[in-house]
Amino acid sequence: MTPTLTMRPLCAEGGEAEACARLMSSTEPWVTLGRTYEASLATLTDPAKETWVAEVDGAPAGFLILSLRGAFTGYIQTICLAPEYRRRGLGREMVAWAERRIFAVSPNVFLCVSSFNHDARRLYERLGYQVVGELTDYLVAGHSEILMRKSLGPWSTWSAGSSSSTIPRR
Repeated sequence: MTPTLTMRPLCAEGGEAEACARLMSSTEPWVTLGRTYEASLATLTDPAKETWVAEVDGAPAGFLILSLRGAFTGYIQTICLAPEYRRRGLGREMVAWAERRIFAVSPNVFLCVSSFNHDARRLYERLGYQVVGELTDYLVAGHSEILMRKSLGPWSTWSAGSSSSTIPRR
């Protein structure tokens, strides 16, 4: 049985961003990518992004970082779950939550997965994401970032609110 997942905005006070940065910088794939605590903290607190904390039964279990601006409006920049919460269906739930949020403002959801992160790539493919490109040696030498997309259709025929899902707001 999948535990109960709730999503809420990152709390600016109380050390929550710091705890998330420690999690990110100490787990895969970010260890292989060389992501430091300082870089993780900067990413988590970037005011141009939305950062959401995933809670399981009231306890922080991970987080999402979304970018709703720029060339790839609707980009899931980061999905991070603590190791003890992995392989329990929570990643799938977090992606579904992010999709509802993004499809409120864009007909496309984009994400990148590291070439060495085979489990995550299989998950995204099962969820309907398709490979649209490969960025070789993008973050670190010897590994690629695989750009993936899930779409409701082209921008020319899409309109805000066309998704029938309940959309979380920041």
